[in-house]
Amino acid sequence: MKMKGIGLLLATLLIASIVHADDQLHKRPRYTLHVGDVVDLSYRLTPEYNQSVTIQPDGYASLNVAGDVHLEGLTLDEAHDLIIKKDSERLNDPELNLILSSFQRPYVIVGGEVLQPGRIDLRENMTAMQAVMMAGGFKLSAKDTKIVVFRHINADMGEVRELNLHNINKTAKLEQDMVLQPGDMLLVPANKMEHFARYMHAFSFSSSFAPSSVF
Repeated sequence: MKMKGIGLLLATLLIASIVHADDQLHKRPRYTLHVGDVVDLSYRLTPEYNQSVTIQPDGYASLNVAGDVHLEGLTLDEAHDLIIKKDSERLNDPELNLILSSFQRPYVIVGGEVLQPGRIDLRENMTAMQAVMMAGGFKLSAKDTKIVVFRHINADMGEVRELNLHNINKTAKLEQDMVLQPGDMLLVPANKMEHFARYMHAFSFSSSFAPSSVF
């Protein structure tokens, strides 16, 4: 009797975990189209209008039937419905299959005093510190207490945040980190001593080649 009770409990927990996982999966946001993505349009009844099109820097795509349509920021379903709506002005009951054939991987940019500055592919729940590590880590000249994160919000607005990532490996300081979003830019500045050292080096170099005065 006890074994049956334990088995029933385990089965209940397993079902609950599966349901929870399914809920979490469905809560994930759907992919939205970005500049540079390529979509294939396939018409069942009018294949002469089939095409592959790239979303341009302004967010628009030039379509054979619908003309210029703004697709950036839409899910595939939303883009499909919008194209069908515009196509219906010229075609009777168009049937369209819209496929994402190529897409731009989300990324962030890390610059400044890191060993390998540049573009980093954004992984799920990547933090600022993880991005710095992916860029090779801090240089000795880095000021890790003043990391600047630039975030694009829309065409007219942006957000700037300053992070202190010094000794971030300590559990008590993990809240100082932040989860990044596609397009974020991280700038790791140089510390003041590095600026001073560079100035002194330049001064010494120029002094050594300065012509001597004759009195």
